[in-house]
Amino acid sequence: MEPLFGIVLGLMLAVASPAHDSCTCATNKWAVCAQDGPGNCTCRLAGSHRPVDCSTLTSKCFLMKAEMIPQKEKRLWRPPQGASDSDGLYNPDCEDSGVFKARQCNQSSTCWCVNTAGVRRTEKGGSSLSCSELVRTRWIYIELTHKRSSSAFAVPDVAKALTQLFESRYKLHPKYIAAIKYDPPLIQIRLDQNKKPRWDVDIADVAYYFEKDVNNDSVFPSNSKLTVSVNGDALAIEKLGIYYVDEKPPEFSMRQLAAGIGAVVTVVLLTAGIGIAVLLILRWLRTRTYKKFECKEMREIKAPSLE
Repeated sequence: MEPLFGIVLGLMLAVASPAHDSCTCATNKWAVCAQDGPGNCTCRLAGSHRPVDCSTLTSKCFLMKAEMIPQKEKRLWRPPQGASDSDGLYNPDCEDSGVFKARQCNQSSTCWCVNTAGVRRTEKGGSSLSCSELVRTRWIYIELTHKRSSSAFAVPDVAKALTQLFESRYKLHPKYIAAIKYDPPLIQIRLDQNKKPRWDVDIADVAYYFEKDVNNDSVFPSNSKLTVSVNGDALAIEKLGIYYVDEKPPEFSMRQLAAGIGAVVTVVLLTAGIGIAVLLILRWLRTRTYKKFECKEMREIKAPSLE
């Protein structure tokens, strides 16, 4: 009877072990997952009770919030009443849907308005600052350069490889990739998303995931590293720049612009003043040298005549 019980127990453990190992989040390394029933895996964001949909990307706001949590808390689940010191780092306020709240504030009661990508679009103010709406980031421009390769890449091949990458890894529908331009080694990608249906990923989330991948700080689990290849040849990314363009222009006041212009004018005037001073000094030195030489010649002429 005991050998039979041991065999049954071994089979049960063998079946349960793969199920336990499969209870992980494929799109968020900071998600804490637990199996709360046969074949039922629930994942929540570390440091909060927010559920995570691991079939798609986690919103940028939730990711930034998770990044503010100390590393130890990311690895170990803690009760909600546990306090953590964020060392004054910016901790974004998110809606329940995962989008940024229009107004963001830090611990010193300094506030500002952001767009849907969480990028500041106004000057900073006090706690009384009002943000009437969350302005949508309509376009995102991604610029990157790659290392030189032995063989040149064709433009259509690069565009195809990047389109497939954004679709398979970041769940972005190709219709949101407006254009891909390639002038070796520079690659420009333009994302365009006027309105985002609930079932589509946000281009701001895609850009954030891609940026973290390129900077070797991927949000994906460690066994899912970024690899970009064009017809089997590796495309090694060196530099990356991301630019956000909103539906409405940013609301920075002219006071800040005037201060910048004033600083430029001051530098120009100082440079011009120094240049004029140097010219006057050089002219004075030349005149003084000429007069000294002239006086010396006159003395030499007068000396023989006296004899």
